[in-house]
Amino acid sequence: MLKVNIIAVGSIKEKYLSDAISEYLKRLSRFASVSIIEIEEKSVSSDLRLKKEQEGIAILKKARGYIIALDGGGVQLSSVDFSKKIEDIALSGVSEISFVIGGSNGHSEQVLKTSNMQLSFGKMTYPHQLFRVMLLEQIYRAFTITAGTPYHK
Repeated sequence: MLKVNIIAVGSIKEKYLSDAISEYLKRLSRFASVSIIEIEEKSVSSDLRLKKEQEGIAILKKARGYIIALDGGGVQLSSVDFSKKIEDIALSGVSEISFVIGGSNGHSEQVLKTSNMQLSFGKMTYPHQLFRVMLLEQIYRAFTITAGTPYHK
């Protein structure tokens, strides 16, 4: 079974988002082993570069396998193409995928250089905490597409 890690800076504070995350984790359990790893958001005065670097170091200590950095400058995929990408990664012999969500100021250069892929959900800006739910939903959708279940229409 494929192991999927969601590595995210910060924690979820809203119950309705925690509930949605729990629901998608439950749904995903039939397809993959999914772990959520929270990285403490660093509080460095006004030096955003240093803040991103410190968060990046913590992210890279936890990232395993094929690393996909969620980044606005990354490639945009349809849900079907995203499903195919996950399937291709698994079929290549990789047993673990780490999706990394940076802090509110984005990823460090080191995270972007180390990642195997940079993925964008589009040019719009999304609430940082909501994005974790969106990612889990798309991962679930990807597995249902591969499995041929009727979830994806």
